[in-house]
Amino acid sequence: MKKVSTYFLQVVLVLMSIILLILLLVEPWFEGRNANATAFEVYFKDPFLAYIYLAFIAVFIGFYQAFILLKLIRNNQVFSEQGVLALRRIKYCAMTFITFLLGAGAWLFIFVRPTEEDVAGGVAMGLMLIFMTTVVSVAAAVFEHLLQRAADFKSENDLTV
Repeated sequence: MKKVSTYFLQVVLVLMSIILLILLLVEPWFEGRNANATAFEVYFKDPFLAYIYLAFIAVFIGFYQAFILLKLIRNNQVFSEQGVLALRRIKYCAMTFITFLLGAGAWLFIFVRPTEEDVAGGVAMGLMLIFMTTVVSVAAAVFEHLLQRAADFKSENDLTV
């Protein structure tokens, strides 16, 4: 049963990654200011969009580390330094994404708000993403600490036997 559930979660992670990538690539075409823009104008003349794409690299690295962690769980190797390292990387990816989101919010307030555009929706979405990513980061930190203690205990028991 454990193998089936970890395979299922890995498939879900891959599907989530593909859907997120598609949404990231398609969403700029639905913005009002890009209605009549060419592909070059959409993707290469918008520094904010490039910044968001750069921020989502951390999300995809976090997804990959979660994929590795599920593989370790399936192989009964989660109580090892590899499992602790995967959780640590997930935590760092979440904190990096939070930093990028705070920078995006600051950019909205500094450069977009003075032009009399309504930034409330963008700021609200950013705050929601920051909250969700903070939950992921804190959970990863707690699990990392617990897994580190369990891995230390396991290695200590392996040495005494």
